[in-house]
Amino acid sequence: MPAIGAVRQIALSAGRDLDATLAFWRDVLGMSLHARFDPPGIAFIMADDIRLLFTDGIPAGTVYLDISDLEDFHAQAKASGVPFTAPPSLVHRDTEGQFGPAGESEWMAFLKDPAGNTIGLVERHPPQEQ
Repeated sequence: MPAIGAVRQIALSAGRDLDATLAFWRDVLGMSLHARFDPPGIAFIMADDIRLLFTDGIPAGTVYLDISDLEDFHAQAKASGVPFTAPPSLVHRDTEGQFGPAGESEWMAFLKDPAGNTIGLVERHPPQEQ
């Protein structure tokens, strides 16, 4: 049986306006376009080693991205008019170290891009920052 490795690519909806969706990911999240192919109207953004594929004709998805300074990002983005579906909040105290170092807490905030994809922004805090 072959061994499954790391996640290579995640497909997200481009919605009806690929340009608007890509502009959101560039202007709000600071991520840059890696490749675009017209036709058929698909584009890629790299999140470290994972390709985010944007294409029409698929349902909106959810992607979780690591972020540093979540509170600062939230304040700046909200001040510039970016709507959040959920502000930064504690979602998990990892007392056992199941998802990272034991004792850390995981905070998340959620927003949507123009295509309706949900973006979860995730920041881990060391025990002393709880």
